[in-house]
Amino acid sequence: MFANVPTVLTPLRARLLLVLAVLLAVLAPTSPGAVAAGEPESGAARPGAEVVAVTRVADRQVDLSVRSTALGGRTVDVRLLTPDGWNPHDRRHRQHWPTLWLLHGCCGDYTSWTSMTDVAETDSLRDVLVVMPEAGWNGWYSDWWNHGQGGDPAWETFHTKELRHLLERGWGAGSNRVVAGLSMGGQGALLYAARHPGMFKATAAFSGSAHPLLNEESVDRIMGFFAGQDNDPLRVWGDPVAQRRIWQAHDPFHLAKRLRSIPVYLSCGDGTTGPLDPPGATSALEADFNRQNHALAAELERVGARHVTTNFYGPGTHGWAYWERELHASLPMLLGALGVGD
Repeated sequence: MFANVPTVLTPLRARLLLVLAVLLAVLAPTSPGAVAAGEPESGAARPGAEVVAVTRVADRQVDLSVRSTALGGRTVDVRLLTPDGWNPHDRRHRQHWPTLWLLHGCCGDYTSWTSMTDVAETDSLRDVLVVMPEAGWNGWYSDWWNHGQGGDPAWETFHTKELRHLLERGWGAGSNRVVAGLSMGGQGALLYAARHPGMFKATAAFSGSAHPLLNEESVDRIMGFFAGQDNDPLRVWGDPVAQRRIWQAHDPFHLAKRLRSIPVYLSCGDGTTGPLDPPGATSALEADFNRQNHALAAELERVGARHVTTNFYGPGTHGWAYWERELHASLPMLLGALGVGD
């Protein structure tokens, strides 16, 4: 309504307005998501996710605390194992590194890989940015159905959209990616590669939940995990009969055609006592996942997958000693897909 009123500034009034503007700029409060001095841009002004804290926990290990819209505004942590020469502070010569996503299993967290394996001491990863994101105690790398309402938690959206964009904008991650995981994370590695064609150039699953719809035992077992921490198990994918389509959309066996064109590594023990187990140790979970992985391998062959490597090593239970070994066994394939070490 004041668009046509002329404004005349006297020299004194102009000086006063200038002083006022400077004072307002100096006294304006800093936003809660502002990056500490010297830190890379977090994307705080963008919707989705923002880095709210950065913690250096060890040599080449940095934890990002990320506030996520997909997780209802909650803050979760992501551990980065950084390559030699990584310097996201350098705006003019910022490098984007080939990236390995390492996904944890049920009942673990973003620290599991560095606390339970020698990944941080693995020389072949010194030219790669390793991303180890939080995925919830039993998040299952999925956007939960929540009885048809969707919403929090949306782990898949957080990882494949929010976090990916955040890391690529300001933390040195490149678009050249591979993904690997164990158990629940093995399923996640297969799902993300299948459900997001082109996002990952290779995938590896160690003792992964590769075909949860295999039989009634497999369904009951994963429903038991869904019910962990007093959760309503139907929140995740719904009922395995009534919401069968949602279950199939999260079952790697039913997505096998989408994995035909990339290298796939599958490994699993048979649940009996193996060379890396204490005497008498057995695992019904590993035996179930072994059957699931054999089924997926057969389906991949049926649909014409060209680059499948399997290591179904027989005796062995559901444990870290095997997963560390299998990570090392799969690294030549994973790094080869990234073009690292050529």
